[in-house]
Amino acid sequence: MKPKVNIKLYGAERCHKTQYYKTFLETRDLDYVFLDVEVNDDYAEKLRQLYDNGKLNFPTITIGGKRLRNPSDKDLGKWLSKLTTS
Repeated sequence: MKPKVNIKLYGAERCHKTQYYKTFLETRDLDYVFLDVEVNDDYAEKLRQLYDNGKLNFPTITIGGKRLRNPSDKDLGKWLSKLTTS
């Protein structure tokens, strides 16, 4: 049984990189929450609070307490591996 990992994907449906990360997570059978910052103002505000500049920097993935802005496959895989094997 896979351990439960808290993964959130902040992005927008129209964004090709957001779609890329959705596919990345889904093909690895990982549960995640997609937060569309263009549709929901609360999600947008939560994303702004993650960054000092207050901008909508998406796509952003949070894994537990780790924040990844537009990560490479290698970096994303590294953090997912750390959290799913511990």
